[in-house]
Amino acid sequence: ITQAVARGVTQAGGQTETLFLTEYKLERCRQCDADGWGMCIKDHRCVIEDDFASIVTKIQAADMLVFANPVYFGDLSESLKGFLDRFRRIGFWRIMQQPNRGMPGMPPPPQGLPAVGICFAGGSGNGTTSALANLERILQTCGFDCVDMITVRRQNHQMKLPLLEKVGEWLVTKPTSGPFMIPPR
Repeated sequence: ITQAVARGVTQAGGQTETLFLTEYKLERCRQCDADGWGMCIKDHRCVIEDDFASIVTKIQAADMLVFANPVYFGDLSESLKGFLDRFRRIGFWRIMQQPNRGMPGMPPPPQGLPAVGICFAGGSGNGTTSALANLERILQTCGFDCVDMITVRRQNHQMKLPLLEKVGEWLVTKPTSGPFMIPPR
């Protein structure tokens, strides 16, 4: 899955780096203060000394991101969920400053890096849609501009590989989702 996207990026003249979160030392959020927050809300960084900060630095240097998630039990993998739980805490203050926060049915405006979410499942292939919905919501809360969300199942894997290469090529153009518009009636 990730190799197909990387091939597309490379074919379009871009460069890629793939990070496997399971290869990094990442602790779960400690909710440091009595109010459940900590340095993350005050200083926009995490107090835990592990590989988290180095990954955040790579994200800040990127032009675009692809979050590829293997689906287990119809949800995000533990490593991605744990990372994103911490990541959204260091950026939550930006989201709260958005003018449309708290308005039902209104997604946050594009704020940051273009991101694509991919959820893929083996076995029955079930759970990709619910996992992808969770991933999109969390990425938006983290401040990413979700330009595409893609499900891949064991049953359609071969069919989706050329599409994923095209997505990689497209990402090199630095797409954005643009302003949110209510369609005319």
